[in-house]
Amino acid sequence: MKPIEMRAKDTGELNKELLDLRRVQFSLRMQAATQQLTNHSQIGKVRKDIARVKTILGERGVAK
Repeated sequence: MKPIEMRAKDTGELNKELLDLRRVQFSLRMQAATQQLTNHSQIGKVRKDIARVKTILGERGVAK
């Protein structure tokens, strides 16, 4: 998701998005640990999306 699209969302939606991304990250880590993950670049993409969401929340002053 692009940062422009993320900035259009409100804080509640961004917190939900962060939670969903962390669940996806956990799932990908487990797949990598059990050697079921075929596309390892997904892990980096999810990490960057998490960082984007946290940055936007930090800009709004709502960082956890």
